Amino acid sequence: MTRPVTVGARVLELDAVRATTLSNGLRLRILAEASSPTVSYSTVFQVGSRNERPGITGISHLFEHMMFNGAARYGPKEFDRVLEGKGGHSNAFTSNDLTVYYEDFGAEALETVVDLESDRMGALRLDDAALEQEREVVKEERRLRTDDSVFGLMEEQLESLVFQAHPYRWPVIGWMDDIQRISRQDCQDFFRTCYAPSNAAIYLVGDVDPDAAAALVERFYGALPAGPPLPPVAAGEPDQRGERRAEIRFPAQAPALLVGWRGPAARSPDAAALDLAQVCLAVGEASRLRRILVHEKALVVSVQASFAWRIDPGVFLVSCELAPGAKVAGVERALFDEVARLGARGPTARELARARALLRSAVLHDLGTHHGLAQALGQAEALLGDWREAGRTLEHYEAVGAADVKRVVARYLDPALRSVVTLVPGATR
Repeated sequence: MTRPVTVGARVLELDAVRATTLSNGLRLRILAEASSPTVSYSTVFQVGSRNERPGITGISHLFEHMMFNGAARYGPKEFDRVLEGKGGHSNAFTSNDLTVYYEDFGAEALETVVDLESDRMGALRLDDAALEQEREVVKEERRLRTDDSVFGLMEEQLESLVFQAHPYRWPVIGWMDDIQRISRQDCQDFFRTCYAPSNAAIYLVGDVDPDAAAALVERFYGALPAGPPLPPVAAGEPDQRGERRAEIRFPAQAPALLVGWRGPAARSPDAAALDLAQVCLAVGEASRLRRILVHEKALVVSVQASFAWRIDPGVFLVSCELAPGAKVAGVERALFDEVARLGARGPTARELARARALLRSAVLHDLGTHHGLAQALGQAEALLGDWREAGRTLEHYEAVGAADVKRVVARYLDPALRSVVTLVPGATR
């Protein structure tokens, strides 16, 4: 039973989601929500860089580009042209665990969107010209976001330190040599398996009649064949037995520091507690690291923390851009002292209340739109195994106490379990 979630004056009954599965394995979740005459349509493929192997790293992200190159009924670049002609827009993203395509549009355009999406799921155009065109686009994207980016390079290096065996060790965009190496046959094999209806779910939220919408989806997708099961992921990772370090030389203006610890999986009850720890440490001007490192000691010009939920244990990150004249050793000492203090004493009641309030605000903001609801349902099912978890996030945060934050910081942000990447500026690439 999912408790109603109050968003402003509205109460969202997530138990009202109509959940069905077509005979080919395609999962369909429809939530009728008529607060505005709009619809958000999200297609989630349960595949990301986690499902790749050396030699074809980056193929999940490459497919995000390939999916806009035409299919049987709609030719190259027609997807957005047709959708925009109906007043809608689309986008997509790829992560370590999944790939998502979404459209937001007026309710009257639903049949057009179902037609467009089912067309490319059933008969995507996969020829050499399309592959070469998108390969070059992705290579340029990698140069921009990673090879020429200070924190892109550092994050790529850090993930390779944190993970020695797990597929999370390579970047979502892939290694440059692999992007160049991916063949049309690799794409055809990937599409047949990973983009089959049996590996996908549609989240449809907005001003729709659930019965009519379900019939529409059945009409356009029902004849698509189910695919073979996804190969199992080699998710093992050896225990870390000491601090790991790396150094990157890059012509930057100032040194920088990136520290990572392997955290829990999204399904762990510790994930919510680590979210609160993240806020206590580095979210907002009142957070510990911002207050001490930026304002009191003037050691850094910025500090951030992040913990993205993943299917398998992910990474808790802290990044710092050093202030002019500051030394890396001094920043590390101040940073690690404050993390240790939180792990030894836990947050104060005021810090905990502030963290809960910020997280509650973020969750309610996400659930306040059709787009946010569709994304939340999809993320919950992909990462936690049940779309109903989208309505339970606030309960999990409310259940976290100071002792829980203290415990997870002490357990996961252990000095012996951290990995550290330092940027040394001024050197040539």
